[in-house]
Amino acid sequence: MEAGYADLVNKCEATSTPDPSDPNSSESTPIVGPGGTQEITSSESTPIVGPGGTQEITSSESTPIVGPGGTQEEISSSETVKPSLENGFPSIESYGAPPAEYTKDILSNGQTGWNSRYWDACKPHCSWISNGEEGKTDTTTQASYEAGMTTARNCNIHDVEVPTFTLGHAVQQYWMGYEGTNSACGEAKDKGVFTCTDMAPIAVNDTLSYAYVAGPGSATSCGKCFHLQYNGSFKDASANNAAKATHKALKGKHMVVMTSNIGHDVEVGQFDLMVPGGGVGAFDALSVQVNGADVNWGAGFGGFLTECQSKLGYDNTLESYQTCVKEMCDAAFGNAGLPNLLRGCHWFADWFMAADNPTYNWEEVECPQYLIDHYMTTINKEKSNNYAWHTDWSTYKAGDPLETLECTDKGCECPDEMAAKGACKK
Repeated sequence: MEAGYADLVNKCEATSTPDPSDPNSSESTPIVGPGGTQEITSSESTPIVGPGGTQEITSSESTPIVGPGGTQEEISSSETVKPSLENGFPSIESYGAPPAEYTKDILSNGQTGWNSRYWDACKPHCSWISNGEEGKTDTTTQASYEAGMTTARNCNIHDVEVPTFTLGHAVQQYWMGYEGTNSACGEAKDKGVFTCTDMAPIAVNDTLSYAYVAGPGSATSCGKCFHLQYNGSFKDASANNAAKATHKALKGKHMVVMTSNIGHDVEVGQFDLMVPGGGVGAFDALSVQVNGADVNWGAGFGGFLTECQSKLGYDNTLESYQTCVKEMCDAAFGNAGLPNLLRGCHWFADWFMAADNPTYNWEEVECPQYLIDHYMTTINKEKSNNYAWHTDWSTYKAGDPLETLECTDKGCECPDEMAAKGACKK
């Protein structure tokens, strides 16, 4: 099983930001310091606005705090039906009928590719702040931030949306900057942030689904959408290795996917499908999120289906693979208290037909509102904020007020109680 995705990027981005007062820091990403002349280094993120820059710092009051079940602003797209909330998440039915372009026949358009798969539960690549590098949103201006779909939502261990970035932990009277909230794939573990589980694939109907993917770093960027139509074959098909029953059962179905991760080992035309049970890869936060140290996660690259293939062989029946995968889904997620993971895992067996590395024809399309709503942060709507740094997001509950610091473009006040929490430097 081949599965290319942004694990390496996630690991690099999960490291902590050095103290700007530490002269021994050797990290290479510059942060503009006081007066715009001093460079402070950071491996976590590039700040959106450096002190001495031309952009003003927006006060915390200008960025509304909205939980994952909160009301969101209307965003222009192909679908304008305002969703109704169901168990805290918009129901797929409330978005109305999908545009016809999502199910048009494109099997003869000449653009082909294939799906690999994964679900490591790490903070998405597109949740990290930057100035447009590595496919991420350009945070140079508020306009560019919004044009790039802001940042991808991330959640704490209880699946509650939390900020994608805050003030850096080393802000002080004469310096300020921003840091991405720590990924659970790094040292933060259960105190860090994860992929929100409602980003698991979901069926719109029998022939159309929505999902998130890692796209090729050389050919796409965060927040782009693509229409895939499956052609009944798979990546390594040959005269001696014909398409399986699973691939044939998927033929003709459509999927619209949105890039929430960028994979530099993902080929042009390949989309690494985010699906629970698809394989945790090298940087596993999933077993932390579901307390699954004793869970059989299957193959690191390929997950449950690859494990089932090792038991059943590669030419068994469609039903055999579906049953095997769903049994592993139930064992892993049945009692995890995260129903979206179980739903998404079953989707792979029931709708996706447990197809291994299937091939498709593809085209870029306008994003459906469902994918936009579950992608865009509802907290970091502005490219700047005064949210205080936290090392532990596990206790945050939906609707809790976010602690803030008083900042200007030159630095931040650091009260004793906030310094004691590690949110700033005296």
